[in-house]
Formats: sequence, structure tokens, C-alpha cells
Amino acid sequence: MTELIVPSALGPINARWHRPMATTVRGAVICVGGFDGGFDGPAEGIYGDLADTLPEHGIGVLRLDFRVKTSPGPIDDGTADLLAGIDWLSEQGIARTALIGHSYGGAIVIRAAARSDRVAATCALSTQTMGIAPEEVMSLAPRPLLLIHGAADWRLPPRLSEWVYSLAGEGRELHILEDATHSLRQRRDDLWVLLIDWLDRVLP
Repeated sequence: MTELIVPSALGPINARWHRPMATTVRGAVICVGGFDGGFDGPAEGIYGDLADTLPEHGIGVLRLDFRVKTSPGPIDDGTADLLAGIDWLSEQGIARTALIGHSYGGAIVIRAAARSDRVAATCALSTQTMGIAPEEVMSLAPRPLLLIHGAADWRLPPRLSEWVYSLAGEGRELHILEDATHSLRQRRDDLWVLLIDWLDRVLP
């Protein structure tokens, strides 16, 4: 793991880069959290576990920490941060990138994917919908879009992911996990299986 600064026009972005270790590089995943940033992600730090596992299978993991951490999260700033991360991976020779974002980060990954053809696939976990335009969701098809939400999420109810799903086209996939709250920690094992299976399909 390498701690680094991803440069951007708006300022430096703290990041952790876990480069692919296999001979064949399949691509990379960028992981972002909620408005409060951080590197660990939901479900008791599932981003860290992805970073420990995926490089051995030829998939790098870039964990980004948002520059601005306020509630509600600044949509344009977060999107700019993620686009800078996509550019940085491209400069490292990574041709295919998947995005995973939780909560506020779910909206950010959708917006960034709509703005970059370097994004091969997008996953939004317990996503908010504030800041997402319908045309942004529709523009993602036929690239894969995975939506995962907890049925017991009282902070951002599952109908938000259902709304995104209703707008999405070819490649969309929705999983509502029973008994899971906003962090999805109650169904962590199921979340892990869904993410690993999806990444294996979208970064073949």
C-alpha cells in the first residue's frame, strides 16, 4: 500500500493506492465513502478488505478521501475529486476503472461515471439521490450499474436506489438486503459476495 497525494485543480486529495500484483492487470477500483470521507468505507471497513484481496487478482484499488467533509456533501467538489482519481489511474496506465461509492459517495460515483468514458462500471451503496440528474443515470447504459441498499436504512431509505434503478438502462442490477441499515454491516458477508462477483464480471 502506498499513501499518496492525487493532484487536482481544486487542491490535493489524500489517497491510498494498492497496486495490482498479478501478472495480468485487469483494471482498478476507486472506492469513496460518505460526506465525512475516510478510507475504510461501510460495513465495518469493507474497502480495506477489498484492498487486501483484489490486487492479488490483478485489480488495483485506489481509496480516495474527499477534500471537503461537510454535511451535506458538496456534489461538485466530490465529483471533481473522483474525476481527478480517474485521471491519475489513467496516467498509471490503467485502462479500465470501476467505481464504488457509499451514501453521498454513491451519488458521486454516478455523476463521475456520467462524465468519464474511462469508467467501465459503477456501484452505488446506500446511495443518496440529491445531486443526481436523471439524464446522468440514463447515460451510464450499457455500462454495468450495481445498486445495493439496506431494507432497514432509515437515513436514506431504499426507495432512493429503486428510483435510480428505474432510470437506468441495460446493465442495471439492484439488491435490497433485508435487515441491513445504512452501513450494511448486518449483511456484510452478502455484500462482500455481491461486490466480488460483480467485479469479477465487470473487470474480466
